Amino acid sequence: MRILMLSWEYPPHVVGGLGKHVMELLPALGRREGITVHLITPRWAGGERVEEQGNVVIHRVDPPATSGDIYTSAWQTNVELERYAERLWKDVGPFDLIHAHDWLVAFAANALKHTHKTPLIATIHATEKGRGRGHLGSDQALAIHQVEWWLTYEAWRVIACSEYMASEIREFFNCPADKIDIIPNGVDPTPFQEVAQEDLRGFRAMYALPEEQIVFNVGRIVYEKGVHVLVEAVPLVLAQMPTAKFVIAGRGPLLGQLRERAWKLGVGEKILFTGFISDEERNRLFYIADCAVFPSLYEPFGIVALEAMAAKCPVVVSEVGGLREVVKHAETGITIYPDNPDSLAWGIVHTLSRPDWARQRAENAYKMVLELYNWDRIAGLTVEVYRRVIEERRHTDW
Repeated sequence: MRILMLSWEYPPHVVGGLGKHVMELLPALGRREGITVHLITPRWAGGERVEEQGNVVIHRVDPPATSGDIYTSAWQTNVELERYAERLWKDVGPFDLIHAHDWLVAFAANALKHTHKTPLIATIHATEKGRGRGHLGSDQALAIHQVEWWLTYEAWRVIACSEYMASEIREFFNCPADKIDIIPNGVDPTPFQEVAQEDLRGFRAMYALPEEQIVFNVGRIVYEKGVHVLVEAVPLVLAQMPTAKFVIAGRGPLLGQLRERAWKLGVGEKILFTGFISDEERNRLFYIADCAVFPSLYEPFGIVALEAMAAKCPVVVSEVGGLREVVKHAETGITIYPDNPDSLAWGIVHTLSRPDWARQRAENAYKMVLELYNWDRIAGLTVEVYRRVIEERRHTDW
């Protein structure tokens, strides 16, 4: 079984959940017998142009010099991706199917589908309309939405990471329910297990005093992640738990505004905005934190919550999107009302003030992660979709 995969993100260029998903899925697919995957991705941040990892080959394509918005950049870059894919098809092909991750590679993926009469599978990681909370507020947003519709229309099968994401695909794109397969994201617990063997007392001292309890948030500092809700909740938490210390990691357009808001609220000294942190630092922070908080307004899945769970860190999350499927209230974490500082403060205080209950929820969550969200299981579910599509193609006129 030979798969041609296209993704806008792959290490060393990883922006969000899409990049993490592809990064973890590929080696798991490579461990499956009889599977060969060639991934084509733009070479945004360097890396070897061709990198072999067993049955997986990474092809990083130098993108053209582009200007303008993300839509224009994607279209121009897809020209280069398609050109490279055609050479690859000639040199090492043919391929049994094409797997595209999100709209950013849809132009090349759809062209290759029609040129080679090869089935296309599309994984939709998020939608523009979902990010806009049901609205398309600009011409660019509308254009992206139309490409998303086009990709789901052209795809033989569509993969969604959650029931919530599947419902968006059905509603926004009129995609038939029986065309959608739900395969969750996953997490590799190994890095967190390694952190557990380290002496982290010195590391912890960099972020909080010995008597302080660490409340940790990590992600892009954008509106949809709800970090502004967390900042508004800080005074409410401190009124009941004055030993709480908030560590907010990540970069984004709202970072400066939120720093200013924290000082206006009189809690600037209790919030540490770290900016960018490495994956290793993030893993250690999950391990030393008393609580990980993700107050998203929109979250198709919430892979960052799985990472916290893999570190046995108690979680508090908004009851939105895929987060409410991953986190079961009072069983594997605490869920709170979205866009509600009072509710968020309640969830944090509940977690910090009842550490025994929080630890039990974290243990339940860890067991669930190992059983349901491991990458070998997810790769197996993905290969099942591949096999079904390839078999259907054999019995179908193009």
